[in-house]
Amino acid sequence: MAPCDAAVRRRVVLFPLPYLGHMIPMLRLAAALHAGGHAITVLHTELHAPDPACYPADYRFVAVAAPDLPAASEDIAAFLAALNASCGAAFKDRLAALLAEGGVRCVVTDVVWFSAQAAARDLGVPALALMTSSAASFRTFMAYPALLAKGPLPYDESRADAPVEELPPFRVRDLQRIDASSLDTFAGLLERFVDAARRSSGLIVNTFDAIEGPEVGDIRDGLSLPVFPVGPLNRFSPPPPQEGSSSCLDWLDNQSPGSVLFVSLGTVASVDAHELAELAWALAEAGRPFVWVVRPGMVRGRPSCPLELPGDLAEQIGDRGMVVPWAPQEKVLGHAAVGAFLTHSGWNSTVEALSEGVPMACLPCFGDQFGTARYACAVWKVGVEVGRLERGGVRAAIDRLMGPGIEGEEIRERARDLKGKVGRCVGEGGSSHMALLGLLERIASF
Repeated sequence: MAPCDAAVRRRVVLFPLPYLGHMIPMLRLAAALHAGGHAITVLHTELHAPDPACYPADYRFVAVAAPDLPAASEDIAAFLAALNASCGAAFKDRLAALLAEGGVRCVVTDVVWFSAQAAARDLGVPALALMTSSAASFRTFMAYPALLAKGPLPYDESRADAPVEELPPFRVRDLQRIDASSLDTFAGLLERFVDAARRSSGLIVNTFDAIEGPEVGDIRDGLSLPVFPVGPLNRFSPPPPQEGSSSCLDWLDNQSPGSVLFVSLGTVASVDAHELAELAWALAEAGRPFVWVVRPGMVRGRPSCPLELPGDLAEQIGDRGMVVPWAPQEKVLGHAAVGAFLTHSGWNSTVEALSEGVPMACLPCFGDQFGTARYACAVWKVGVEVGRLERGGVRAAIDRLMGPGIEGEEIRERARDLKGKVGRCVGEGGSSHMALLGLLERIASF
């Protein structure tokens, strides 16, 4: 007999992309929808399966067992295209089985899952898309054909600082790109993302009006469909369950307020051994206490080797720095001892820093990180550009951000002000709170 309780009649099926940076906001959206009275089913690939024990008991997790899953590759565009090709039919089969049970209200997929969006349309199920990154990033997706036609792309180092008239405030260097992927493949992929979103029942974006109101408006006008800026999603649900343990919080308890630099380049970005050494020397020469996350596999060619600092460098750092393989990032950013964040400018990391009023030294590595760093430094003015990963540039950025000069004081003050704006956006009657209520009404209308 098919389930018939009220919760099941309000079931939402979510399909996150199997990258941690995409899964975390999708599962946080799930928490917000669950709190709004909806039952949750999470479809997931075998590439990254959430642990059901870490989520509410009434969540349902269902594997999408797709044949010929592609191997992970630095050619991210080709990988995502292959992933869509591999998982589309399997997703459709799983969704059809859920529909046979009854009670599915709608589907929410990552905006990258254009094959899943097509499958939902074929089955007659309303489907919403979640943009886990910024509105500015999606606006770049929309503008890509014009960028290719008019000349800012392909990327040319000699024109790196030229303004992009179609996408202010970007310079050519800030445009989204993946150097390991063919530009044609990447552009074709973005076109499919935008087309799937345009044909969806609405676009959800993990952002908020205080930082991207005009960009959200551009998307709404360009797509002619409902857009829900419900972010930052980290403020609507507690931190997701994470594996590992860290003693860095106890260490932070013994540091002076605002004195510590937190350093993390996210869960995907990698550096070579020389760049890692340059970063280590910059941290040593900056003379400030720091917590540095060096995860396994972060150094190219050394998939599991622990970080070994040269003797003279380790001596210079002494007990002033703490190097860890993992840290509870939101708790670290929220700690009173942390005064700045050296980041790869991933979107989750950026909105978590904005939520805690922590200014940023921005060292983007690929993709949308270039554009996010541009907004942090030139629009919101809560960060400084690092430039290349070499010790002089890194140290100069740290000094500008954390030093006693007027520039650092003004950046820190703007960061604190933006933290207050985040609180007002997610508070009752705030723009993100109202967008979430609008999303719940949209789902209820299906």
